[in-house]
Parts: sequence; structure tokens; C-alpha cells
Amino acid sequence: MRNILVAGLLAGSVVLPLQAQQGPSDPQIAHIVVTANQVDIDAGKLAEKKGSSKEVKAFGKQMVTDHTAVNKSATDLVKKLKVKPEANDTSASLKKGGDENVAKLKKLKGKEFDKAYVDQEVAYHQAVIDAVDKTLVPSAKNDELKALLVKVRPALVQHLEHAKHLQAKM
Repeated sequence: MRNILVAGLLAGSVVLPLQAQQGPSDPQIAHIVVTANQVDIDAGKLAEKKGSSKEVKAFGKQMVTDHTAVNKSATDLVKKLKVKPEANDTSASLKKGGDENVAKLKKLKGKEFDKAYVDQEVAYHQAVIDAVDKTLVPSAKNDELKALLVKVRPALVQHLEHAKHLQAKM
């Protein structure tokens, strides 16, 4: 990944620091994918519990279901390829940002929680789509890893559109 920030995550922006200019390696990409999905799973579980509207609770549940499935696919693929996911600055930043987001959301209630969660989902999915398009897919060397990233992208776009729809209703 390049030496720039894709976008800021928490407090309204997702921080995805990008790796060295040559881009992340396949083991680093695998770790980024699993971490990015886990961040959304954790936030989704919280939304299922704390959301004040049916729509936010349902969206949180969908994020848990969809991102858990992607993580299973990614984990199965790295086992098949005998690749050990490698921690890196991007995955560490995603984890830190996700933890900070969940801590912030835990302090909120009702409509304030719903708005903060949905706003975060819009920013997060846009940043992840940008990272997939501009860094992860172009950097992936393994064809199967690249295919997984390409296959998952439409679901990320659907999640973004769904979150934007919820955001517009608030």
C-alpha cells in the first residue's frame, strides 16, 4: 500500500495507513482482510444489541453474517494456499480503530447510537472499498486471493448503499 492514509475511520473517518510503495504482500493482505471483517463484525454485534431501531439492529446482524462468511472464505483460502497471514501497520491500525469505535459506541444510546453506528458504517465501507480498489486488488499476487477480493467487492458496495439509505432516513 502507498505511504498515504486512505481515509480516517473513527470520529467520522477510517484510518487505513497504507504500506510501503510496492504494496502489501499476500500474507499482509490476508491479515488486512480478516481484520477489516472482524472490525465490522464487532461493531455489528454491538448494533444488534444496542440499536434502537429495527433497521439498525437488522443491519448490524447482516454485517455480522456477511463479514463472518467472508472471513471464513478468507481463512479457508489461506489454509489452502498455506499462507500465514502477516500482521502489518494497516491491520494494526484497523484493529485499533475498530476497538476505539466500539468503545465510543458503547457509551451511546438510542438514536444517538444508531446515527453514530450508521455514519461509521458509511465511512468504513467507503474506505474499505477504496482500499480494495486502489491497493489490495492491485497488490495481490495470488490469483485466488485477488479473485476473493473482487468477489467480495459487490457486497461491500451493497453494504455501503444500505448504510447510506439508513443514514438518509435519520
